[in-house]
Amino acid sequence: MPKVKSYAPGWLKEPAPGHKLFLQSLDDIKVPVSQFFSSRSKPGPRRTIARRGTEVFVAVGKQIRWGDLAHLKDAWAASESGARLKRESSRSSFEIYEDISAPGEHDNVHSNGYRTIKTPVADEIRQLVMSPNEDYLAILTTHTVHICILPDASHLTSSDASSYRPKFWTLGPTTHVTSRAPIASAVWHPLGVSGSTIVTVTEDAIVRVWELSISDRWSFDSPTLAVDLKKLASGTSLDQDFSASASTTNVGFSPDSFDMEVASACFGGRRSGGWSPMTLWIAMRGGDVYALCPLLPQKWSPPPTLIPSLSVSVVAKVAADEDDSSVSPAAKLLAQQQLDWMADLDNQDPQFVEAPYGEIVEVYTRPARPGAVPKLQGPFPIELGPEDEDDDDVELTDIHVIGEKASTQELMSGEDDEFEMGPTDEDGLSLTIVCFLSTSGRIKVCLDLDGVEAQWLPPRKSSRSKATIAADAEPPTLLTFQTLDTLKPAENADDNWPMFSEDVNSRYAFFVTQSCGITYVSLAPWVFRLEGELQGKSEAGSKFRLGLLVEENGSIRERVYTRRRDLGPLSASVAFRDPDLGYFVLSATYRDPVAVIFETPEDDLPAAIHRETTPDIPGQEEDRQPLTIWEPRPFFHPPDIFGKATSLTRYMDHLRTSKRRPLVHQEVRLSLATLEIFTDCHRVVSADIDPLNSAVAELFRKCEALQAELQEQVSKTNEVRRRVEGISEREGDGDDTVSTNELILSRIRKAKERQDHLSKRMDGLKRKLGQVNCRDLSDKEIAWMQEVQAMEEAVLQKSGATTGVLATHKGSLPWRRLEEVKSLKESLFAQVEQMRKKADEGQRDGTPEPAAPYRIPADIKRAKYAQVKQLLDRESALVEAVKCRLERLSVG
Repeated sequence: MPKVKSYAPGWLKEPAPGHKLFLQSLDDIKVPVSQFFSSRSKPGPRRTIARRGTEVFVAVGKQIRWGDLAHLKDAWAASESGARLKRESSRSSFEIYEDISAPGEHDNVHSNGYRTIKTPVADEIRQLVMSPNEDYLAILTTHTVHICILPDASHLTSSDASSYRPKFWTLGPTTHVTSRAPIASAVWHPLGVSGSTIVTVTEDAIVRVWELSISDRWSFDSPTLAVDLKKLASGTSLDQDFSASASTTNVGFSPDSFDMEVASACFGGRRSGGWSPMTLWIAMRGGDVYALCPLLPQKWSPPPTLIPSLSVSVVAKVAADEDDSSVSPAAKLLAQQQLDWMADLDNQDPQFVEAPYGEIVEVYTRPARPGAVPKLQGPFPIELGPEDEDDDDVELTDIHVIGEKASTQELMSGEDDEFEMGPTDEDGLSLTIVCFLSTSGRIKVCLDLDGVEAQWLPPRKSSRSKATIAADAEPPTLLTFQTLDTLKPAENADDNWPMFSEDVNSRYAFFVTQSCGITYVSLAPWVFRLEGELQGKSEAGSKFRLGLLVEENGSIRERVYTRRRDLGPLSASVAFRDPDLGYFVLSATYRDPVAVIFETPEDDLPAAIHRETTPDIPGQEEDRQPLTIWEPRPFFHPPDIFGKATSLTRYMDHLRTSKRRPLVHQEVRLSLATLEIFTDCHRVVSADIDPLNSAVAELFRKCEALQAELQEQVSKTNEVRRRVEGISEREGDGDDTVSTNELILSRIRKAKERQDHLSKRMDGLKRKLGQVNCRDLSDKEIAWMQEVQAMEEAVLQKSGATTGVLATHKGSLPWRRLEEVKSLKESLFAQVEQMRKKADEGQRDGTPEPAAPYRIPADIKRAKYAQVKQLLDRESALVEAVKCRLERLSVG
């Protein structure tokens, strides 16, 4: 469970520029908020926030506001620092905030972090859906869909503060219109090429697949596949026509119009395993759940592991059912259809298309056999579900599917070498988790034990065995694992429409947004334990498994934000996790943002580091945990009644123009007319005073709560002071003259030394890691190493020098040349010494020195001696340098 740090940061509060992202438009600014959202006749999903990195797109009325949260946060921090400097220069706080929130100057300063996008929509925007590659934005009203070609952030980040008008396309200008059924969901297909395939599902149970292309205008006008689920539910063969009807009005009453009213639809995710990425789950308002598998566009791009894993499972299933007499005819027909589908896929030569960020993806064509329209699987019976006798009118509002994990163990079985197959989710549950959300705030967590597989209707030629196949086919079931209530009975309302939102930290965690607040739910505590039981990794018996499934579910459910219903409905929350912004959840009402900031989880760090960063202090176990001085609380919004004008003024104006106007200027007299006027005035004043009394009482309770919180903070501050004094006393034992400043500097010095020690350890680990993960040497490197070894043998006089590479070169080896020079030097010095001795003896005996055949001048001899000595010194220095270099190479 993430811990809440604060609500509504300063850079999203008024008068910060980030607050302008969520303000009402000029058309609705004069309408009270209560009337603004109460005028919506039909409740529905409200997803008005979409994100692209640190950028957000917020729908307000018919406009879209763009903002870069990281830039807005930095700009607000800079303005706050400037405000502090001005405050220090003896300026008043009112003047400072007056300068910050000035309209003209404010827009110019922050125009590169905030922009308004004009849209061609004619009604209020209800949903914003970002494409997987973040280059398209689907804009949904109740009946229409528009596709916005999102520009790069550099086009939006500029000094121009005017409205921006990107390229818009109307999706289905003759299909999604006000005269037809409203739109329930619009989801981007996870296997679409470059994330450009969108699937729209209307409330009359019609599924349409749109493959968008900017260069082809016709792709926005008509879908490549349209399926009427009401026709498909009663279909008997593949050859029937299941396309949507061209009529724009209902031709008559049908029970399917109520039983198959779509509430929401979703896919399992691109990186899921099995058939999950191509399975469309559809939740009906009445509580039924259906599935379409496989639902594919004409051109689709699978992950690297999807087709090999499906091929292995299909071939293994066909081989197992071929010789098994207990297998039903329906199962054999299904296995044969899946084999035909895989055969058609294996016979294709995929196209290679360059995706964003330089990635190359494979593009396949949808197999023509058995058919393009799959069988409608469902409605799924819910086994072990709770009794809903007290909630007969339960209606579903949203569905969230977590696909099974993608495992490559079967693909790699029998392979000698392991290679990277691409990004997959290896950790998790090998079953699909289906979560339903109802208007009462109840979450049903179901497990798909059988697994939804690709199914098609039988062909027309096998019509004789249709009845037998239909009788043998068993309907798929879902096992209810857990039910969670996120609303209290008093918080439930008819217009409540809860919605799911994904978390950024784990695929098994999500947020539930409803009119009363935001709830965090995590399924991770039991998912991995259940996976261990399914894989047989646990040695526990049936008692443990029964306790796991029944008693110790372990799901985390926590309300992270609570609010009043009169403040308007909340938009579906969007989770962020960024180094500049932190980890938080963003939502919005019709006038204000709602942000819940969490502590950034540090589960990635090993436990040893946590233990090392918190040294043990004997007798101070209770002081290890930090003390929270203040608990975060939501931002208080004053009731609208404080800013609402009284109705008594309008009544007085009406009275001056009515038939009772003479009584206004006369003295008060007892009469029926005066009693009628006083009665009407009392009624008008009571209508104004009652909500005002409630608002004042709420404000009084908030002030009392603030006093209690202040007292608690004072007591906790005293506790922190006591701990700090205790630490100072322990560190100052034995030396009473040590000051507090010296103690603090000593602790800082110890912390820096410890940081240096950790940095050295990290560098040592990096060097060891680099040595472990070494690759094989190339031919050139091997030849260079042999040459170095030969040089080392030649210079250092090691054995085998004559067999090295240098032995083949012309000339003597270096060390032999050095020995020859040394021997010549010694012989020359010996001859000179001998000649000098003879000359000395001859001088003593008086015998004349024999005449030399030629006489060498003394200066030439000195020059020659100096030259020889210089050559000897140079050879010695060269040998020593080569020797030192070889020693460094051997050490390295």
